Amino acid sequence: MHGALVLMGSGETSPTMVEIHRSVIGALGPKPRAVLLDTPYAFQENAADISTRARQYFARSVGVDVEVNGVVAGVDWVFCGPGSPTYALDRWSGSSVPADLRARIRAARGVTVFASAAACTAGAATVPVYEIYKVGAEPHWREGLDLLAVIGLDAVVIPHYDNAEGGTHDTRFCYLGERRLSRMERELPAGTGVLGIDEHTALLIDLVDERARVAGRGGVTVRTREGQSVLPSGSSTTLAELRVLLRGEARLGEPAPVPPAAPQETLSELVEASERSFASALGSDDVSAATRALLRLEEDIAGWSADTEQDDGGPEQAREVLRRLIAELGTHTAGQALARLVPPLLAVREKLRREGAYGQADLLREALVEGGVRVEDTAEGPRWSI
Repeated sequence: MHGALVLMGSGETSPTMVEIHRSVIGALGPKPRAVLLDTPYAFQENAADISTRARQYFARSVGVDVEVNGVVAGVDWVFCGPGSPTYALDRWSGSSVPADLRARIRAARGVTVFASAAACTAGAATVPVYEIYKVGAEPHWREGLDLLAVIGLDAVVIPHYDNAEGGTHDTRFCYLGERRLSRMERELPAGTGVLGIDEHTALLIDLVDERARVAGRGGVTVRTREGQSVLPSGSSTTLAELRVLLRGEARLGEPAPVPPAAPQETLSELVEASERSFASALGSDDVSAATRALLRLEEDIAGWSADTEQDDGGPEQAREVLRRLIAELGTHTAGQALARLVPPLLAVREKLRREGAYGQADLLREALVEGGVRVEDTAEGPRWSI
């Protein structure tokens, strides 16, 4: 795909998006010049670490070497991802970056990938997500880069559209929730719609053929005052059709079923699956199967270590689960060993007691207690526990 704009809802440096990155980079030929714009997260103390992990991800998983700098003009592939949309807009203001990005898209030159926070900036207006969700500012829009206007799309971009991290409160629509998004939509100019991109999902716009397709785990929602249409993963449309949808002049009917590829599981789903497998194995006293579940989880964590956005807690939260399961396995294994060892020792203690060797029997009981085994003498005989 020569000349493309790719908008991602999240997961831009996770295993879920590897094939999407490969599909667009592969069309650029061998050794494309690739640049990562670190502006949205440049204010973070761990900015250098985020850049390092992103570069490792693209080198190892996608097969492209990425530079970290602010150059946009003349490069084959530009990537920009997590952080604060408004911080990026403030830093780009007065620079050549906005004009260079628009020029790339207008000329259908190279591939431009905007994901998560950066995707927020691509439309006519931008969600100040940090200010609203974290600081409590009144819902409002900031002027966006409006890269979409270059291809005739009057829209704002809402990544993380299907986010469900809030649990008890609504964090859909890039953490705005329905109430705040509905209020903000009324402030948009007539004819300007919302492009809502689900997490681990991409909208790939071919700037030459003027077509758009959806790939990934979720869908893309075209939302207007007149209603909404959903483009599921695997579907495609023309830019002309997308313009009509965004103006609210038409709506799609029930989408025809598109046979999706087997979706790549997110890290949180992989963790849950490992926990289930582990619990089932321990319930069957199958230590080997429990160990295999832990090893699979460790491999999954390693595969997600480059994820710069870390939805649902990311690798660190997964490591906490892994450490807990390892401790459970250790306790279970110790219990299995004791189950073989303790009953014969208690039988020896009972024999000593019957023979009147109470001092030796007490020493054996004390040794068991010292080793972490509680012994309780009952009318039915001795009982023990860890």
